[in-house]
Amino acid sequence: MAVLKKENLTASTDLSPQFTILIPCLNEEKTLGVCIEKAWQGLKNAGVEGEVLIADNGSDDSSVEIAMKRGCNVIHVNEKGYGSALMEGIRNASGDFVIMGDADDSYDFLEIPKFVEALTDGAEFVQGCRFGIGGGEIRRGAMPFLHQWWGNPMFSFLARSWFGSPVHDIYCGMRGFRKDSQQALRQKCTGMEFAVEMMIKASLSKARITEVPITLHPDGRDGRPPHLRTFQDGWRTLRFFLMCSPKWLFLIPGLLLILLGMLGAGLAIPGVRIGPATFDVHTLLFASLGFLLGYQAIFFALMAKSFAIAEGFVPEDAKFTEFFHFATLERGLVFGLIVALAGSLMLLTEALLWIHGGFGPLDYSRTMKWVIPGATLTALGFQTVFFSFLVSMLGISRK
Repeated sequence: MAVLKKENLTASTDLSPQFTILIPCLNEEKTLGVCIEKAWQGLKNAGVEGEVLIADNGSDDSSVEIAMKRGCNVIHVNEKGYGSALMEGIRNASGDFVIMGDADDSYDFLEIPKFVEALTDGAEFVQGCRFGIGGGEIRRGAMPFLHQWWGNPMFSFLARSWFGSPVHDIYCGMRGFRKDSQQALRQKCTGMEFAVEMMIKASLSKARITEVPITLHPDGRDGRPPHLRTFQDGWRTLRFFLMCSPKWLFLIPGLLLILLGMLGAGLAIPGVRIGPATFDVHTLLFASLGFLLGYQAIFFALMAKSFAIAEGFVPEDAKFTEFFHFATLERGLVFGLIVALAGSLMLLTEALLWIHGGFGPLDYSRTMKWVIPGATLTALGFQTVFFSFLVSMLGISRK
């Protein structure tokens, strides 16, 4: 990674500018120049000193020359990806505050003063909002229909519901933040989900986040295909959401399955009839399946949460840590063995009755009401033992 600097042309004579305007770039010669000029003017209008830093991700056009001629600092980022360019740019930013935006002239860098004001007022992260609900505006033709009316609103809603994020435009690429606050997030995503990762982790970390309204303009590159890929990037975003929220991916579905299993067992074991329907051993079998799947889903929720914390995808969770102070390996082993023993005794009882009956035919409507719960409890007990060991291994790095 090489760094090219034009110190004599920066807006500040200070060797450590207060603000860095960061622009990721990949073959943006058509619009980069106007974005840079607006960025310099935006800093001037805000009354602050700073630099304009271009994170070039392998341009083979004249983008780098354009940036150098306009007094920008340029870094060359070899690892491909929107997130890679931004992470390297942030690491090399001279400012205490960073304001980032795309190089396609869809974001107006003359709106920089809004971000400067919010950051200097104490915000750690300032998200631009292009939607009317946050006071912003999307010009005609500036955003694809599916993005505007489904993708972005849906993911923004999920971010608010699942992670407590206060923003209404989770994907907006124009945002500002304290450099030290962003670095504390330990971001990992190298692709388009970088922007979403920032807001999710900032929200989970209880950072000070605010929104400012901005206007999104049509892409200024004269028909060049956008870097965004609607369905592929949408799936990658959803995948990241789920990875950061084992609660919604595993825990809640698991609890619902267990409740359905308990309800089914409660109806099947006494043979309840409701109208023409009789709930018997077949219902009990389905209830057992639901209970097993729900129990496994809860295991996956705990494992996924442990892994996400260990790998830095989500911050430490005090309640989660407190849970594992109580749910130790030893207690898990004891509980699992007791459950497995109870199930085994139920199975053994039915086996002895079969032997006592001379290995003759069984009354399935009666025996299966013991065999199915016995098999279920035995399986749950062994799963608990194995799971306790696995989660203990995942938690070693946090002790």
